[in-house]
Amino acid sequence: MKLTLKIWRQKNNQASGKFETYPLDGVSPDMSFLEMLDVLNNELIEKGIDPVAFDHDCREGICGMCSLFINGEAHGPDRGVTTCQLHMRKFKDGDTITIEPFRAKAFPVIKDLVVDRSSFDRIQHAGGYISVNTSGNTQDANAIPISKHAADEAMDAATCIGCGACVATCKNASAMLFVAAKVSQYALLPQGRVEATDRVLNMVKQMDLEGFGNCTNTGACEIECPKGISLENIARMNREFLKASV
Repeated sequence: MKLTLKIWRQKNNQASGKFETYPLDGVSPDMSFLEMLDVLNNELIEKGIDPVAFDHDCREGICGMCSLFINGEAHGPDRGVTTCQLHMRKFKDGDTITIEPFRAKAFPVIKDLVVDRSSFDRIQHAGGYISVNTSGNTQDANAIPISKHAADEAMDAATCIGCGACVATCKNASAMLFVAAKVSQYALLPQGRVEATDRVLNMVKQMDLEGFGNCTNTGACEIECPKGISLENIARMNREFLKASV
C-alpha cells in the first residue's frame, strides 16, 4: 500500500505545531497502525529527520497509551479497539491519513502526538480507591455476598483503561465517562459504599479543577470508547453525586 500521512508535529508544549506530510510505500494491510508508524520512523531516522513521537506500551489494547486522533476519530475508523489494535486493512491503497494528538485543554501536548494525561491520574488519586486495612489475615473473597448482576456491572465499569478517547471525541472535552466508570466500579460493590460520598464529591471536584468540560449527553464518548463503557455509568455517577451533595 502507498499512503500519504499528514502528521501533527510539535516540538514541545510551548512551541507552535503544524501538519507535516510524509509519503509512505510498502505498507502491509496486516500491519498495526503503530507498526506502520514504526516503519515511517525508521525511514525518517535514516534520512536524519527527528522521528514522530507517539505513545505506546503494551500494544495489546490494555494500557490505553496509544491515544491518536486518526482521520477525525479517536483511535481511528474501527470500533471497540485502541490504536495499537487498528490494522492497516481498514485503509485503502492511496489513502491520505491525518494523524493528530487528542485535543483537550486538560491534555496538553508534550511532543508531536504525545499528550499529558496526568489529569486522569489526579482524578484517580482524589478518590478512585477503597481504604482497606490488609495487615494480618486478609478477608476471603467470598465473605461479602455480591449479586452476579452487580458484580458484572462493576467489572464492566472497571474495564475502562483511561485512554482518553471519551475526552478527545466529546465536543465539550468532558471526562464524565471516565470518572463515571471509576466511580461506578466501587459504587456497585459493598466494599466501595463506605467512602462513596467522599469519593464522588472529590473526584468530580478534581475533574472540574483539571478543566474538563461538562456532559451534554451526545453519546459520542460511548461510541468511541474502545472498551464500550456505557453511558449508564454517567447516570449512576450523577445519582451518587446528588445523594452525596444532600
